[in-house]
Amino acid sequence: MSAPKNVAMVGLGFGAEFIPIYQAHPNATVAALCRRDEAKLKASGERFGVETLYTEYADVLADPSIDFVHINSPIPDHARMTLQALDAGKHVMCTVPMATTVEDCRKIVEKVKETGLKYMMAETVVYSREYLFVKDLYDRGELGEVQYLAASHPQDMNGWPEYWERMIPMHYATHVVSPCLDLLDSSAEAVSCFGSGRVRDDIREKSGNKFAVETCHIKFKDRDLTAHIWRFLYDVARQYRESFDVYGTKKSFEWTLVEDEPMVLHTAGRPEKEIPEKIEIPDFADRLPEEIRRFTLPAEIQDAEHLSFLQGGGHGGSHPHLVHEMVSALVEDRDPRPNAVTSANWTCVGLCAHESALKGGELVRLPEFTLA
Repeated sequence: MSAPKNVAMVGLGFGAEFIPIYQAHPNATVAALCRRDEAKLKASGERFGVETLYTEYADVLADPSIDFVHINSPIPDHARMTLQALDAGKHVMCTVPMATTVEDCRKIVEKVKETGLKYMMAETVVYSREYLFVKDLYDRGELGEVQYLAASHPQDMNGWPEYWERMIPMHYATHVVSPCLDLLDSSAEAVSCFGSGRVRDDIREKSGNKFAVETCHIKFKDRDLTAHIWRFLYDVARQYRESFDVYGTKKSFEWTLVEDEPMVLHTAGRPEKEIPEKIEIPDFADRLPEEIRRFTLPAEIQDAEHLSFLQGGGHGGSHPHLVHEMVSALVEDRDPRPNAVTSANWTCVGLCAHESALKGGELVRLPEFTLA
């Protein structure tokens, strides 16, 4: 076995959820924590037993013992901190999205190619138990030929940190883009998006976006296939939902309309009333090292009152899968899933979608550097 990979956790709000997972992983060590607030940083160090603490990100990057950083900073910092880490010779795991501009996505892809370092966007949905269940159906041929996909992510961001008021709905779209594209191991080629409704004046002024809802069709590369996704952040009455539907020739999977209710599987060829059946989704902890399997369960969430979990229900048990994928990629010297190019494609779908919405639904093609 190779020596454990040393990770520095950067950002310890939501990011603290990953600390005990890394500590339990047989091939990882939490070597340092980084947070601007010194008092909270020290409290985290004491809580998790981590002695090396940094308030300055530059000091993390100067530490030769750090193999990779796991960035959980506010979204506007993602691209800058990623590029700084790559320049410092550190591998990167970064929470979503990769960046908020196409140009920053391009810079990261080019920097990863130039340095040979690993980059992984920590997209939770494609490691959630719901997605893994559908992926199993697809891989076993039970869905048949996929004919159409749809995904939605309505979320009321009132009460979240203020920087969310400056966010554009489709600039945070990877939770709905990723399952559609990853299922078929495909890339987005082009998008067409419309804006609908109006947000209140203060949100419009801060974000520069007037649309309450953005709804987009994705054209798959080299396939006669589209997916429909939609997003909102403010001023629409709807319970949180991070849904993913897939329609095949043999079976179709539909997300429940209300959280915590059973999903629905439709099977072709049955009598009409027997076509749909409510199903319970199994856990996929058996795919993980035994030491971290327990972290797929809600009981292992560190801060159950965090809005991510009050609205997101624990992200489908995805956290230990994300940790294991990144650590395994480093141990095995391979690209993680998603790598930089895939992460850029998933992120740029939303960025290009908003551009399309501003042009009244005009078709916008994804940049060449995002196409695998």
